[in-house]
Amino acid sequence: MSRLASMLATGALVLGFAAAASAQEVNVYNGRHYSTDTELWTGFTKATGIKVNVIEGDADQLIQRIKSEGSNSPADVLITVDAGRLGFAAREGIFQPVRSAGIDAIVPASLRDPDGLWTGIATRARVIVFAKDRVKPGELSTYEDLADPKWKGKVLVRSGTHIYNLSLTGAMIATHGEAKAEAWARGLVANFARPPKGGDTDQIKAVAAGEGDVALVNTYYVARLIGSSKPDEKAVADKIGVFFPNQRDRGTHVNISGAGVVKTAKNKDNAVKLVEYLLSPEAQRYLADTSMEFPVNPKVQPHGILAAFGDFKVDPLNAAKFAGYQPEALKIMDRTGWK
Repeated sequence: MSRLASMLATGALVLGFAAAASAQEVNVYNGRHYSTDTELWTGFTKATGIKVNVIEGDADQLIQRIKSEGSNSPADVLITVDAGRLGFAAREGIFQPVRSAGIDAIVPASLRDPDGLWTGIATRARVIVFAKDRVKPGELSTYEDLADPKWKGKVLVRSGTHIYNLSLTGAMIATHGEAKAEAWARGLVANFARPPKGGDTDQIKAVAAGEGDVALVNTYYVARLIGSSKPDEKAVADKIGVFFPNQRDRGTHVNISGAGVVKTAKNKDNAVKLVEYLLSPEAQRYLADTSMEFPVNPKVQPHGILAAFGDFKVDPLNAAKFAGYQPEALKIMDRTGWK
């Protein structure tokens, strides 16, 4: 064999090894901030033999990183929380469309991007937490009702610029139009018990402490307090109740944790397999029990704490729809003083 032929053969062999190695891995940029997610990657590798390489970080920073890396990005999958972030990534051209019979058969259409750019892997409801000694469930009804003057000085909620509230306001825009959504936000601000500060858990604790009577929070924050082994957090949980808004009309606003396959993914097939795995009964059970989110796979029941809240009607509005209104929602926050 000539030297050139030998070099070509060696090069082909090296390329073959590289391709084989690539075929046995998938690279995840993860913005979920749950240390327990490591068990998901272990479970996937055990089930498929595919190694999972993970870069953890803030979702917005990960999106910008993928953009700056361009075609050289090693990212195959972006995982994050809130449809707003997934929608932003989609608008920035981060994702590629994926059509998977496995995904479509499990995830309701309302929790998937219509163009197949991303899918929900778990859900959380934005509920009203109330002080059991000061508010009766019969006094509560809808998100819209919290803007009524009867709640003046009683409403607690985190910053309007936080993505959870931008998504909720985006849903209000999709339902009522921008003008009515702004009027709602203005009425809500007028009813604040204090200027927004802290996260959802801080709002729950403030209700228990008597700083306000009601708060808007995600369900998993409540579930964590209820399931806590800390006496002070147990005491907080004992003082509050959970109410699912809008049960007599469109249903309660539900958001997602979700995943999308990156447009420049070098391991697309493995990326799709990983997303499909995250919807499997095994992974969904793990998500439900560790992050206290609702599973999207109908074969998997919620954690017992969430199940104890009872069944509730979910707003069928597509998550991509309310995510798409976040720029308008942010303007509403600025105009109404919901800082």
